[in-house]
Amino acid sequence: MRKLDFNRGWTYRRAREEGAGKEIRLPHDAMISEQRTEDSAGGINTGWFEGFDYIYEKEFDVPKEYEGQYVSFEFEGIYHNAEVYLNGKKAAFRPYGYSDFYVDAAGYLKYGEKNQIRVIARNADQPNSRWYSGAGIYRPVWMYTAPAGHILTNGIRIRTLSTDPAMIEVEIRTTCAGELNIQIMPLAEDGKAEPAVVTISEYTDGAAVIQAEIPDARLWSPDTPDLYRLRAEFSPEYQLPVETVSSDRDHDTEEITFGLRIVGWDTEKGFSINGKRVILRGACIHHDNGVLGACCYPEAEERKVRLLKENGYNAIRSAHNPCSKAMLEACDRLGMLVMDEFVDVWYIHKTEYDYVSYFEEWWKQDLKDMVRKDYNHPCVVMYSTGNEVSETAQPKGIHLTKKMTEYLHHLDRTRPVTCGVNIFFNFLSSIGFGVYSDKKAKKEAEKAEKNKAGGPNQKKKKAVGSQFFNDLAGMLGSGFMKTGATFYGCDVKTRDAFANMDIAGYNYGIKRYRHDLKKYPDRLILGSETFCSDAYEFWEMAKKNPRIIGDFVWAGIDYLGEVGVGSWEYSDYAPDFSHGPGWITAGSGRIDLTGKPLAEAGYTKTAFELTDRPVIAVRPVNHTDEKHSPSAWKMTNAVESWSWAGCEGKKAYVEVYARAAKIALFLNGRLIGSRELKNRCDTTFTVEYRPGRLEAAAYDAGGREISRSALETAGSETVLRAVPERKNVRPAGLCFIRLQYTDKAGTVKPLERGILRVNVTNGELLGLGNGCPYNEIGYCEDKTDTYFGEALAVVRAAEGTGARPVVVEVTDGKRTGLTEIEIEYSAADSE
Repeated sequence: MRKLDFNRGWTYRRAREEGAGKEIRLPHDAMISEQRTEDSAGGINTGWFEGFDYIYEKEFDVPKEYEGQYVSFEFEGIYHNAEVYLNGKKAAFRPYGYSDFYVDAAGYLKYGEKNQIRVIARNADQPNSRWYSGAGIYRPVWMYTAPAGHILTNGIRIRTLSTDPAMIEVEIRTTCAGELNIQIMPLAEDGKAEPAVVTISEYTDGAAVIQAEIPDARLWSPDTPDLYRLRAEFSPEYQLPVETVSSDRDHDTEEITFGLRIVGWDTEKGFSINGKRVILRGACIHHDNGVLGACCYPEAEERKVRLLKENGYNAIRSAHNPCSKAMLEACDRLGMLVMDEFVDVWYIHKTEYDYVSYFEEWWKQDLKDMVRKDYNHPCVVMYSTGNEVSETAQPKGIHLTKKMTEYLHHLDRTRPVTCGVNIFFNFLSSIGFGVYSDKKAKKEAEKAEKNKAGGPNQKKKKAVGSQFFNDLAGMLGSGFMKTGATFYGCDVKTRDAFANMDIAGYNYGIKRYRHDLKKYPDRLILGSETFCSDAYEFWEMAKKNPRIIGDFVWAGIDYLGEVGVGSWEYSDYAPDFSHGPGWITAGSGRIDLTGKPLAEAGYTKTAFELTDRPVIAVRPVNHTDEKHSPSAWKMTNAVESWSWAGCEGKKAYVEVYARAAKIALFLNGRLIGSRELKNRCDTTFTVEYRPGRLEAAAYDAGGREISRSALETAGSETVLRAVPERKNVRPAGLCFIRLQYTDKAGTVKPLERGILRVNVTNGELLGLGNGCPYNEIGYCEDKTDTYFGEALAVVRAAEGTGARPVVVEVTDGKRTGLTEIEIEYSAADSE
């Protein structure tokens, strides 16, 4: 099957606007460039962006020779309630905004003529999401062609039968009988195929099942993500009318990348890959790409995976929707495990216009398409049927839990099924205080309409639903939900649902682990959503009990929407703590929106015993003891810096994270103090700020020094730098450039601040912003404020075969930084 890039040459406009529309290239997020206002019906959930419906159009030629061939279009994601028209005829409707789906073009195309495709993406029906969804065709689109006799779309499934010897089973479905020729070859680190190690020829009547042994097998795991490629060539034995047979092609070819691995789960070993226990060090992530909005670019998806992997995570939970194909491909290459999650809602609305309206009719098809997308990816090791669906406390919902688990087993028996259940919320819903209900969702929508109609003087209604409980948790702290989960009623209202899934997913239920392990000896427990501060306690328990299989922190990377839910901000960056329209992100990532690892990431690596060096982090000295915005999802706002110019003599709180018996802190060679660490891996010192060298030393129980680390104060001079994360880029590829105030040695100066303007030559500025959850400018301008001395620009390189590099210049009016990124061309780029 031939796969054609169908992402260029589109236009888009709001549905009620006249005219030709604006020329764009997919993927495209229409929402990220809309205004943020207090009248936004999505409000806090969607970052205060206004919602509209959009029309996307494209004209394209269909060669005469395509007549008689199979032609289809793949849409990896349209948000939402998408309608697809070909030459004015409705060819498809797909309500779920995160499903990958195909449109068969048979009966719609004009061969040898110009054709038109038109897509309507709805997003005016606000509120429809609990987080920033984006809008439009935000994932890629592809056109496929194949001869009439071909391998079916998603018609190849590969399963590892054993690892010693390495045996695989290959299922191939075709439209008719014919001859199959199969080659299996390992992939080198650069992704290029090595010589074939297996060659098979076999006749098929339309459904073939082939077993093969792989010699000298390289198994896939998070530590060794070795991949193989299967190439299948199908030569049809036509029993079809001659006029339906393509004259220029008589065979079809398909290539699939896969890995050799077997997932296991049982009470003896817990969770395993190829027979070896693996503890899931997981992070929940949303689908957006920060300053790029919801746009799905392969480079951006891979960057997220790489950043998480570098910071100690080996697994992601795709909260709360199926992740992109580009994400799965990156996880395959880099060795990141994936729990692919289906939905945020079942039959109880969380927002008035969410997927609930279509769930009953569409859930089986959408689940089937998620499994088809995931099946051949070794990185996908688990499915989740939903998130915080309080239906699991009701008989109807328990029955649905069973149905969905059994359906997933029918589609794929090689992976376990879980569901992220908020244990405390299930109990509350059972006594009439549920976080979510159809009534509350309707009330939220009515509140938004009244606010919009009343204008700025309208008295705002109180928060409802998850916003209310997020606010309450922010005031009461993380113990609010964790302690609530220990009530007896929480067990009663979750045990039947947990009995109908392979692995019990606990959202904020860590205080139940020990009790439930004893009470339910056959239960496997997964911390499907947790607080950052739980990492040490989780790890110590998981090491001792294999039935605790993993932990997924909320959240791994900061995300758009749910504004301020995980933020500790001061008034100089966030003028108000009301989480109004100036707020744009949640602020709850261990890695911020620009991809910068925060101190909490250092704490997590320490808790997971992935570093033997102390991590030193300092709470902003210019704000010592000042009030900040509240959040239960923030453990600390400390910064790994000892450069606080103008704060000399002020009190500073220094946090140190280490796996050691004792920690000692030194400033400019003088001992400040020491702390013993017992049943924890963090401690805090109070220091008077003085420039110089801040040093932490770790000691074992015998008093021997294990390791030490230090922070140095930046020099007095200030330089504005543009630092690309990579030195080269492919044509039309993405460059991520960090914009920083530093000294001459490159040490960041967190208190330097300015409005930066960015100019790009031989490329296009796609997004510009900083890591602050409060951002009035947004990400679509050519200017941005800095946040603790830093910002991020994302640039797409030019196409063509010219030799000029991408040039990025940044200035604050007084200083200028410049960088050049070389464009790497290949023979394919000149075709």
